[in-house]
Amino acid sequence: MSGAQLYDTIGATYTVTRRTDPRIAASIWAALGDARTVVNVGAGTGSYEPPGRDVTAVEPSALMRAQRPAGAAPCVAAAAENLPFEDQSFDAAMACSTVHHWQDPIAGLREMRRVARRVVVFTFDDSDTGGLRRFWLTRDYLPEVADLIAGRPSLTEQARAIGARIEPVLIPWDCADGFFEAYWRRPAAYLDEDVRRGISVWARVEQDVEHRAVRNLRADLVSGRWAERNRELAALVAADVGLRLLIA
Repeated sequence: MSGAQLYDTIGATYTVTRRTDPRIAASIWAALGDARTVVNVGAGTGSYEPPGRDVTAVEPSALMRAQRPAGAAPCVAAAAENLPFEDQSFDAAMACSTVHHWQDPIAGLREMRRVARRVVVFTFDDSDTGGLRRFWLTRDYLPEVADLIAGRPSLTEQARAIGARIEPVLIPWDCADGFFEAYWRRPAAYLDEDVRRGISVWARVEQDVEHRAVRNLRADLVSGRWAERNRELAALVAADVGLRLLIA
């Protein structure tokens, strides 16, 4: 299933739990530097689009485009791998929580590099030493996530393709944007079906896998096992759960 097809399927309630977190936004907008013209690739409903700049959005899903708020940046129906713009049309190209849905991430990143002088991508490190082992949800309850990304280019390969550096992004404990890793210190949130429906991972795993993960997490929360296993998280106000910026 392509990214557009996925979000045409699950995106109807996307805006309920997915919104801009100002602290993450600050990191992304700082990385954009003094760019005045920005293309937002895989723009979705418009989260993290910087105010005060000339933004053009690109989003293949009709359902997601329909949920963009009044006054949002103009949006073009297109895919990352084939951006309908001339070379160096923009000061910067940005992409947030979307590269893992692209059919060909390397091609999409190179397209961003082609149409802009600067590239900023908010994504995750899916290596064994990155998010997969760092984040308790994939480590202890959803190991099947590794199968979803098998064969995809690594973060290092993505960075190398566009000459990008990699910077960690710490996620605050009360993150306003309900992406997969956002509730790292609020585990009970994953028991809420509305929360899960706003996260593509849950739509991509088999239903019995989702039910097993939720059942086991609920049991561990009741028994105190989750708290014991993750007791070091209680004192943290922000954590590295594998989120990264690629900056080229």
